[in-house]
Amino acid sequence: MKRKRTGEFVTISTVGEKCRAFVPDPLPPALPVEMTPQIQDLTDKALLALGGLNFAAKSLPDLPLFLYMYVRKEAVLSSQIEGTQSSLSDLLRFEADAIPSVPLDDVREVSNYVAAIDHGMKRVRDGFPLSLRLIREIHEVLLSKGRGSDKSPGEFRRSQNWIGGTRPGNAVFVPPPPDRLMECMGALELFLHDQPRKTPVLLKAALSHVQFETIHPFLDGNGRVGRLLITLMLCSEGILCDPLLYLSLYFKSHRKQYYSLLNGVRDGGDWESWIEFFMTAVKETSEQALDTIRAVTEMVNEHRKKIVDLGKPAATALQVHRTMLDYPFITIAQAAEKTGISFPAVNGAVKHLEDLGIAREITGKSRKRLYIYDQYINILNEGTEPIK
Repeated sequence: MKRKRTGEFVTISTVGEKCRAFVPDPLPPALPVEMTPQIQDLTDKALLALGGLNFAAKSLPDLPLFLYMYVRKEAVLSSQIEGTQSSLSDLLRFEADAIPSVPLDDVREVSNYVAAIDHGMKRVRDGFPLSLRLIREIHEVLLSKGRGSDKSPGEFRRSQNWIGGTRPGNAVFVPPPPDRLMECMGALELFLHDQPRKTPVLLKAALSHVQFETIHPFLDGNGRVGRLLITLMLCSEGILCDPLLYLSLYFKSHRKQYYSLLNGVRDGGDWESWIEFFMTAVKETSEQALDTIRAVTEMVNEHRKKIVDLGKPAATALQVHRTMLDYPFITIAQAAEKTGISFPAVNGAVKHLEDLGIAREITGKSRKRLYIYDQYINILNEGTEPIK
């Protein structure tokens, strides 16, 4: 049977003009997704790549530390898609109380995203279900401070929004009107809870991402929440042990195709092309995360070996090095506070790290010098250049 549009257009009146808003049909699709050999193969490879990522994460000597930095990389990438110019270095400078090189609102927006990820993961680990309530909580944290804080944080919209254009009448896409919003979100919540029937997790994540972006339930922050929900879903259902998979870099690198495929689902019911794209994204992103884990592990081991070879100063230098993995931008005073070691001892340890090429001073000042762990940031920085 030939596929057709996956929803209906309804006529709405806004700002003195009439236009058509799109109301999606509930999931799952009325015509089941055709699991072609190509889709099945990609799904199998995506699951295999996720399994490899889970295994590698368990072998990390300091997984919480890696997650700390990896979450920040995702926050930068997801916010860049929405137009911020903040880099990973800007965020880390901000967290180190140094002055970032971009507007403060850009960095604060990224910092809010880190907090939203942390909140969502804590709730999931505490056994709280992936629900409309949790989605609103995440949104509230995301828009708690700075830009967007006037866009009803934590509340589904009560007015019409649109994508592209200056008003609904010339928009690229108009989501459901406010009076149909809860109907759409209620149906999505049922689907997340495997009603009316159970759906394989990766397929469910792929379908629900399109649905969430189509409903666009908030006045601001929909894209960031929608991308974050993918990771939370995989973690809550046990496919992913830790939040190491984020598709923002893949979506950023293939954004024209991404938007085209979303429209292909809405206009012609082409779920299959979208699912192929989604499974490829999961597979390639898992492999990239695995490469990053390996690169960071090799770098840390190499640097620790160099530090151990220092002899007597090694003990203090190792503690400072460990702290710089947490805080790649840091002053001597901050390192002394974090480690509980005296200022003179930390100062000496950092000098050793400089001599080994591990730490680098970037202010050129004689006081309040700021040190950076270049090689660590460079590994994590891959792909985080702001969108031009």
